Amino acid sequence: MDLGLNGKRVLVTGSTMGIGKAIAKSFAAEGADVIVNGRDEATVQRTVEELSAHGPSQIMGIAADLTSDQDVKKLVRRIDDMGGLDVLVNNVGIFEAKPFEQVTDEEWLRYFNVNVMSAVRLSRIYLPKMLERNKGRVILIASEAGLKPLPLMIHYSVTKTALIGLARGLAELTKGTGVTVNSVLPGPTWTEGVEQFMIGAAQSEGMELESVIADYFKKNEPTSLIQRFAAVEEVADTVVYLASEKASAINGSSQRVEGGIIRAL
Repeated sequence: MDLGLNGKRVLVTGSTMGIGKAIAKSFAAEGADVIVNGRDEATVQRTVEELSAHGPSQIMGIAADLTSDQDVKKLVRRIDDMGGLDVLVNNVGIFEAKPFEQVTDEEWLRYFNVNVMSAVRLSRIYLPKMLERNKGRVILIASEAGLKPLPLMIHYSVTKTALIGLARGLAELTKGTGVTVNSVLPGPTWTEGVEQFMIGAAQSEGMELESVIADYFKKNEPTSLIQRFAAVEEVADTVVYLASEKASAINGSSQRVEGGIIRAL
């Protein structure tokens, strides 16, 4: 299926690993020109080299800390020099399991600055430009935790709830245009960070990794219908579809990719 993304310029924030990297790779596979973003220049360039080996798409890299006003301005200048954006994927985010009472005010503010304000800053710049052209896509990577907060990651979960609300609010600004804004809600997804967390849990409990993974869904996600971690590619393919012309009637939605964990219509 031709998704009509060939030659489209796409920025995927936080795309040097995990879901973000898979999203960048999936866009490149569809012929899009992809801008890889991360905070570390060397890591960004390694990712660019790796993704460039998979096909003819143009892969570029811009190292920028999206909590820094100066870095954001630098990123925007470079993208403007390229001719602007067709698709903005606000993916960058941080997470950590930590008891609610131990999360300080400074940590709460840091989580909002990284997970929410990065999306606010870039959407504030690029959504008006898309509206002027009457075309474009903005996608925010939220989480099923935004609808079903995780007890050991309340601070993280609340930022994802904010992203769902932000996406819907921005979508209201697109009424009657060719621009769409949607959020994507991944569930437990097998990323490098999750793998390290599970390995640490297995070591601390003296168990085999496979047993810890199986127990995770029995204990923590019993409502999951697939009873496994999603692959990053499964999330990425959903994002790429929402960015395509095939999804032009999908706007203001919260697209779940969480394996049926949320037991609600």
